[in-house]
Amino acid sequence: MFSYYLKLAYLSCKRTWGMTLLMVCAIGLGIGASMTTITVNYLMSANPIPQKSEQLFFVQMDSWQPNDPYSDDGDAPTQLTYRDATYLWQAQKAKRQTIQSGMAAVIEPADKEVLPFMVQGRANSADFFPMFDVPFLYGSGWDHQADLKKERVIVINAELNERLFGGKDSTGQTVRMAGEDYKITGVMDRWNPKPRFYDISTGSFNDVEEVFVPFSLITEQKFDRSGNTNCWKPTESGFQAFLDSECIWVQLWVELPTAQDKEAYFSFMNAYAKEQNQYGRFARTDNNKLRDVMQWLEYAEVVSDDASMMMAMSLMFLLVCLLNTVGLLLAKFLGKASEIGVRQALGASRNDLFIQHLIESGCIGLAGGLLGLVLAILGLEAIKVMYGDWIRDLAQLDFTLVAMAIGLAIVSALLAGLYPTWRACQVQPSVQLKSQ
Repeated sequence: MFSYYLKLAYLSCKRTWGMTLLMVCAIGLGIGASMTTITVNYLMSANPIPQKSEQLFFVQMDSWQPNDPYSDDGDAPTQLTYRDATYLWQAQKAKRQTIQSGMAAVIEPADKEVLPFMVQGRANSADFFPMFDVPFLYGSGWDHQADLKKERVIVINAELNERLFGGKDSTGQTVRMAGEDYKITGVMDRWNPKPRFYDISTGSFNDVEEVFVPFSLITEQKFDRSGNTNCWKPTESGFQAFLDSECIWVQLWVELPTAQDKEAYFSFMNAYAKEQNQYGRFARTDNNKLRDVMQWLEYAEVVSDDASMMMAMSLMFLLVCLLNTVGLLLAKFLGKASEIGVRQALGASRNDLFIQHLIESGCIGLAGGLLGLVLAILGLEAIKVMYGDWIRDLAQLDFTLVAMAIGLAIVSALLAGLYPTWRACQVQPSVQLKSQ
C-alpha cells in the first residue's frame, strides 16, 4: 500500500510541478539557513573530552586587588599568579595537575638549507598528556622528574614531525629550538579538540600547539611567553620580580575523579587563600572556583550571544518558510477536491486519504531536506571564507547533522501538511459528485 501511495504522490507532484517546486524551495531555504547555524552552534558547544569532562577542573583563585574586583560579576580571575599556581602544583593534592602557559620559539632545522621558522607551543607539566588523553604516534610525554630537573625535553605534533623528520619515529632525536637542543620524548597523533578547552584565553577554536616543553623551563627564559598577562599593581624590573608579582598569566587544571576529591581539593584551596590573607593578599578568601570542563566553557561564553541569536533568527526563518508551505499545500490539496470525492465514493476511507496526503507531504519534505543540505554545505563554505581557518573544523556536517537535517525537513513538512490534509479529508463526496 505504501508503494501505491508513493506512486500517487509522484503523479500528484508531477501534475502540479510548479507548486511542488515552490514548496521544495521554501523548505530547502529554511532547512539550509537553520542547519548552517545549528551546525556551528552544535560543534561550538560540543563536549571536547566527554570521557572525563566531569573529572577535569579549572582552578580560579581571587588574588586580585582588594578594592576593585576582577570582573563585573565579582568572579575570580581566569588565570593565576606564578607563585600561586606553582604552590598548588607542587602540593600535588590532586590525582593529576598540570600548570601551563603559552610560549613561542624559533626552530632551527638540521638541514641548513631550510630557513628557521617560528612555532607556537605550550609550556606545561608532565600530567598534561595523561590528563587530557593526548594520543601519541610515537613515544610519550615526559615524567614528573623532568619537570623538577628542568630537563630540555620536548613533545612535537604530527605535522611538525612530518616537516622535520618526514613522518618517521623521531623519539630520541633532538630539535634545536631557541638556540638549544631539546630531546624528543614523543610525537603527538593528530589531536585538535574543539573548543580548545584547556586554554581558551588566546582563542577557543585555535589549533593545538606544535610543541610542548616543561613549564619549569619558562623560569629559565629559554623561550618567549605568549598569551594574556594582567597585572593590578606595578612590578619591579627583572624577570624574577615578574614571577613574584601579582600578575596573572598561568593556568592550572586538576583531575579529581570523585566528589570527595573535589571537596577536599576545594578545602585545600580555601585554606591556602586564608593563609595568604594573613600576609595581605586574597582579600576575598571565599571567591575561589573549581569548574569542570563544560561549566568552564559555559562560564567563558565560548558560544557567543551573536551565534545564538543567528540560530534563533534562522529557526524563525524556517517557521516562516513552513507557514508558506502550509498555504501552498492547502491550495494544492483543496484543488484536488473532486478527485478526493471520487475516491471516497469508490470506497476510500478518510484514514486512507489522510495517510496518502501525509505521505505526499513527507516526500516534499524529503526533497526539501536534500536541497537544504546542499544549501547548508554552501552556507558553511561561505562561513569558512568569511571567518578563516579557525572555524574550518566547525563548519562541516557529520552524519548526525545530516540525519538531523533530513529528519527536521520531513517532520516539518508532515506538520505543515496536517491541517491541509485534514481539510482535504473533510470533502463531501456527494457534493463533489453532484458538481461534476
